[in-house]
Amino acid sequence: MSSWNQSNALVEENTNLSQSNCSECGENILFDENRGLSVCEKCGLVHSEKHIDQGPEWRAFDADQRKKRTRTGAPMTYMIHDKGLSTMIDWKNRDIFGKEISAKIRGQIYRLRKWQSRIRVSDATERNLTFALSELDRMASNLDLQKNLRECSAKIYRDAVEAHLIRGRSIEGVAAASLYAACRMYKVPRTLNEIAEVARVNKKEIGRSYRFIARELE
Repeated sequence: MSSWNQSNALVEENTNLSQSNCSECGENILFDENRGLSVCEKCGLVHSEKHIDQGPEWRAFDADQRKKRTRTGAPMTYMIHDKGLSTMIDWKNRDIFGKEISAKIRGQIYRLRKWQSRIRVSDATERNLTFALSELDRMASNLDLQKNLRECSAKIYRDAVEAHLIRGRSIEGVAAASLYAACRMYKVPRTLNEIAEVARVNKKEIGRSYRFIARELE
């Protein structure tokens, strides 16, 4: 199955789950996180049980406890060129205990920051993704689109890059076409004219790029 069809299947699956109704009374089914049950909100019929808790094994009762006990960073995202998995060196110049770092070590850390920022974007593909994903985020913000739709559009653009479909075409045009394709997949009413208003390319270029990637990634 192609990546385009996989994205379509994922959208349909999420839509079916969010619109599932009770087999007895036809009302909505709610998920009770405390008990791990899927229960009808009207008649109380239990449709599934023993769901696996995907959260952490610890509990936190306020924001400070949650911050101290968290051992991981932000989740993986397609909206960053390296998917948010690279290491970041903080600019606070303090150690793990909150103490000031000495001037000698501060110079070493400054050089490490400089080299780390260089190697994060090391080739033409990563530079392409960095620019295109920032454009996608800008256009999606102007159109007030949800996060899951932004992730889908970023995945479509990445698939186009991996299939070498960007060569000879403008990055802005393919990025806008990817956003338009994600809107169509999620059935969000956004026209080509609306996409063109926030993009830096015209409607004709977006439509041409959309038809091309839809045909090649199908």
